[in-house]
Amino acid sequence: MTPQILAVTMALPLKSQSGESKQCLDLRSNRLNPTHNNGNTVVDVRFKPTPYLSMATTNALDYINSLQIPRLAALPSLFHLKPPKRPRRKATLRATSSPSSSPIPTPPDTSLQQQHSRGTRKQASPTPATRVNQGNQGISAEDIYDAVRSGKSAMVTVVDEWLDSYKRSREAGLLVLINFIVQSCGCKGVVSREMFDSMQNAEIIGTLTKEFNEDSVNYPLCTPGPQLKRFKAGLCEFARVLVRSCRNSLIYDERLFPSLLALLTGLSDSQVRAFRHTSTLLAMKLMTGLVEVAVVVSVQLQTTQRRYDMENSKRPHDRAPGRLEELQATISELQENREEISSMMNATFRGVFVHRYRDRLPEIRATCIEELGMWLKMDPEDFLNDGCLKYLGWTLHDKQSPVRLQCVRALQGLYQEKEFIGRLELFTSRFKERMLSMVLDKDPDVAVEVVNLLLLIQQGTEEGLREDECGHIYPLVYASHRGLASAAGGFLYNKLKGVIASDNEENDKSDNAAFFQILISFYIQSEFHEHGAYLVDSLWGVAGSELRDWETMTAFLLQDDGLMYEEEGPLIELMMCAIRQAAHATAPVGRTQGKKILSMKDRKVQEQDRRRITTHFIPILPQLLAKYSADARKVSLLLKAPLYFDLEMYNSAPKLEKHLDLLLCEICGIVAKHTEVTVLEACAHLASTLCSDRYTFSSRAHLAFSQLLDGLIECFSTYLNDLLQGTADDDDVYSAATALKRVAVFSSARDPTGWKLFDSCLELLKSRMESRELNEELMVSALKCAAFHLMWAKVNAVNSTPAEADLKRLKREVRSFCRVCQTCLSLNQTEIRDQAFELLCDLLLLYSASSAHSGTALQTLVHLPSDSLRSEMAAFLLDYIFSDSEDTELNAEGEEEMKITVLQKKRNQLAGYCKLVIYGVLDLTAATDIFKHYSKYFKDFGDIIKETVSKSKLISPVQSAKTVCLSLQQLFSEMLTEDHSRQDLGEIRELAKRLAMSFGVDLHRVRKPLVALHTDGIRFAFRDPQEGEEQHPNVAFMEILSEFSFKLLQQDRTQLAEFMKSECPSAALSWPSVRMYQRSLDSRSSSKPRERRQQEEEGDDAASSHDTPVAKRKRTTAQGSMSSTVRGSWLDNSSIQSSLHTPALTSTVQRQPVKQMASRKPGATESDIGSGLTEPESEDEFSSRSHMRKVKPIKRRQLSSSQTGPSVDQQDLNSHLTLLSLIEDDDEEREEPEIDDYESDSERESVYTLPSTRHTSASVLDELFE
Repeated sequence: MTPQILAVTMALPLKSQSGESKQCLDLRSNRLNPTHNNGNTVVDVRFKPTPYLSMATTNALDYINSLQIPRLAALPSLFHLKPPKRPRRKATLRATSSPSSSPIPTPPDTSLQQQHSRGTRKQASPTPATRVNQGNQGISAEDIYDAVRSGKSAMVTVVDEWLDSYKRSREAGLLVLINFIVQSCGCKGVVSREMFDSMQNAEIIGTLTKEFNEDSVNYPLCTPGPQLKRFKAGLCEFARVLVRSCRNSLIYDERLFPSLLALLTGLSDSQVRAFRHTSTLLAMKLMTGLVEVAVVVSVQLQTTQRRYDMENSKRPHDRAPGRLEELQATISELQENREEISSMMNATFRGVFVHRYRDRLPEIRATCIEELGMWLKMDPEDFLNDGCLKYLGWTLHDKQSPVRLQCVRALQGLYQEKEFIGRLELFTSRFKERMLSMVLDKDPDVAVEVVNLLLLIQQGTEEGLREDECGHIYPLVYASHRGLASAAGGFLYNKLKGVIASDNEENDKSDNAAFFQILISFYIQSEFHEHGAYLVDSLWGVAGSELRDWETMTAFLLQDDGLMYEEEGPLIELMMCAIRQAAHATAPVGRTQGKKILSMKDRKVQEQDRRRITTHFIPILPQLLAKYSADARKVSLLLKAPLYFDLEMYNSAPKLEKHLDLLLCEICGIVAKHTEVTVLEACAHLASTLCSDRYTFSSRAHLAFSQLLDGLIECFSTYLNDLLQGTADDDDVYSAATALKRVAVFSSARDPTGWKLFDSCLELLKSRMESRELNEELMVSALKCAAFHLMWAKVNAVNSTPAEADLKRLKREVRSFCRVCQTCLSLNQTEIRDQAFELLCDLLLLYSASSAHSGTALQTLVHLPSDSLRSEMAAFLLDYIFSDSEDTELNAEGEEEMKITVLQKKRNQLAGYCKLVIYGVLDLTAATDIFKHYSKYFKDFGDIIKETVSKSKLISPVQSAKTVCLSLQQLFSEMLTEDHSRQDLGEIRELAKRLAMSFGVDLHRVRKPLVALHTDGIRFAFRDPQEGEEQHPNVAFMEILSEFSFKLLQQDRTQLAEFMKSECPSAALSWPSVRMYQRSLDSRSSSKPRERRQQEEEGDDAASSHDTPVAKRKRTTAQGSMSSTVRGSWLDNSSIQSSLHTPALTSTVQRQPVKQMASRKPGATESDIGSGLTEPESEDEFSSRSHMRKVKPIKRRQLSSSQTGPSVDQQDLNSHLTLLSLIEDDDEEREEPEIDDYESDSERESVYTLPSTRHTSASVLDELFE
């Protein structure tokens, strides 16, 4: 009788049909092909006797098993594999033994007999996927696939039904499972029974690859939408349930799981992404299930061993009969089970994970790392060692953020276990620097998880993080990303609590008092005193109870010896930020993701906090105002507190009314003491709130503030005659100016028309300008009072029905005031000039034609600017906004803060002017003064100008395009007048390129505007010369015009080419500028790169070799947008700049120019070298170099001669072409260039963004256009 031959785990390099060296597990093969054994084969072949073999046959098999098979000794051993296992003596025992004889429950199924293994796999049938198990009426592959895809079926039922089918017929059941895997990959081919019996795994996969002629590149695991989540979850659940259902029986039959893992290993090495992705996911999930089973078997083995030792320690007469033999048999069986599972895990780890963790598809790499984290946590005895941890360390440098995210989460699971900390010491010391640098990861989600990981390291390890290492995390509490800031806040809070715990051993301070003292020290040392709201928001989730301790904070402030002077201001600021956070329950500006709708629970907490704040601060606030009334900054912060009160509580009890009187008295006293604008504006805002008609106590507030303002107006009137006559001394001027300044601030919150100050202020302004006695504070206040009078008058006219005479008088007042402001624009005093320009922009808009549409009577009030006023405002724009004179002076003095203030003022002035253009007060042609500075001042004003260009297109697309052309014509004429170099022409072309991008991607919508632009440009280029000019001086303008050609449709290109020929002389067609424009029109592609056009212009005829195609690469942009540079440039020298060294291939590195690609080493597999990671050469994991091997782009392999030769028939050729379309490497745009040089994080700006201290572009534009 011939012996039965069983093949065991082997990693065999097979030759695929494309001629490439592939690694494929073939566990079902019953023969060794000599052509496959090239000296690198890892083989473990065992012949197992069946129960009915004779003794002679058994001895022969023992002899064969003793033969030495060549092994590859260089491969590391993950599980410390022993020599090839001897034939399993317990196979038949396990198949027939009762459940009580083994600690692993075995189903009472006697049909599971060892069957002959056959050579594997199938051929893909071109027929649609139908039932292949016609002889078996069990579940089909389509049934399993539908159940997995829908996610509605109970997976246990599906697996049990398949197991019943498998037990009836192993071949048919295994074939159903194989076809299910193929269908899950998105392949419509089917493995028939004939192909299954006659073909090897590699042949089957090759045939499937050629028959994979799907219409779409999508496959189930990459289908967008909710179907992806359902299918992936169902597939993972199927693998988990399959292992769990077979853990006591079929997992050890040496057929099902080895055959399944062999197929998955082969598919995971395929060049077809669908095969590789799906099989890797299944293999990793099966591996996870095997690890769970291995852990259970190890625990059972340890338990049985202890029972055996305990039984063996008894005296012979005390032992149960046969107990030792039974326990020994159980131990032997468990040891064999453990070896069997270890063998499958080792094969899967080496055959799938080791290659796929560096796959070029990030989803595959992320899956491998996610499952590795689970293995490390579930089975630390086998996996938690340097040999496996190294993969996590290397993957920290992955280029794709999802892979880095899974790696960090895997590490979090390890550092959460206290017993793992000791084993992680070497890993921590080796990769701590990389983890610290990842807090600045370009993906905020990765940075958040890294901060949480570092918190676990800080809490779990004895040495924790040094103070300088913690310094990399502290500044992130000011980051604009709320999740990252909250994670950093949790880290900071943990550190503060640790300091508090150590300090409490020395003194008896309460925890909250110590918390505030340490927090104040941190806030002062961080040197970001204008970002208290962001610090409070970062800590709100973990330190909300401490930050709501109003009693402790106010006790500190009211005590004379509670805090030092420099600590009181920061505490007041933090307290006010906490009050705002509690009362509004919203994040500060820049951290909100849209409008958040509070839940009922959050709204209830908000109301409770607001009542607590009101109850506590109503009696305390007057005391605080009295104590800090002399400090402008502190009192301006404290005056914001009542804005967050539940003000109705002032009427809830008579005793609280006296606190209202005290508050009003303190406010009036503060107004009398201070002249700072911030303090006066805070008082005016609070006065407007308290005087609101919503509150029953508003009459008392009206009375108090009316008395205050009456005194101020009387003081100003006392000195008015002396001011008009020029007899007032300096004290009189100062008193009048301060009184008028207070009145002007309150005029923004209260209607000043009843005070009759307009005529007085206008006369004062005229007399001062005539006498040239220009007191800035007095004149600015007079301008504000007069302007607010006109604004409130317009509001009153809209809300009532004024007489015709009143409307005419108001229009005269507007005209007179505009003339005075126009005169002020030419003054040398900066404050007066800037204030006049801003008030002009507001008043012209308020009294424009667009504001009078609601009623015919209001048409009388429409006031249009005169031509002289338009010229003056345009000159102001050029002289004082688009000018670098003030910036140069500030740079010389190093006043960064003042520079930001000046820039903010310029942005507000430019926004006001742009409003006049957008709302029709000024013609669109007035925007030329704005558009032509788009490129030069993009850093400071790019967002405002871009929005203005966009809004102008909504008003009149054609006129907007002509305005763009006119702005370029003006710049070109200035260049000719000033005799500038060709470099200036390049700058104009750069501006034209920016403006061309503003036309969008809908070319049909912008046809008419672009044609009008080109027509005007051509006429300008070939206009008739004036007297004294040379012939056609503007012809070079055609080069500028060519920047807009790529937006033209083909029919428009033809018409414009004819129009150009009709406009220009015949001799001009050969001029370089005209030829360049012609080439831009002749281009067929609307998206042809500008660089290629430049090469054509320069006559560059160098071409790449066809034999060595260079991989395409995505266009890279400079780190950070220009607008972010505006907001963040002033922070370059701050203390939060990181000096961390960034390893190679880090996600935060700026890509360097691509260098010439080196040729690929022979013998490397395509799938191994296409990934984003490369395994270091040395196996000494943590003593190797700290950087990864450089990644080189890979050329697509050429087809072998057997495939591309003339003997190939047309059908095979079509198959090969289909194969090429499926191979992942055809996506050349994803090729990664070689990286030789890289920057450290210290050489670049931080990735996180700090909130700006001035208006962001969004807030300016909201105010501008809404």
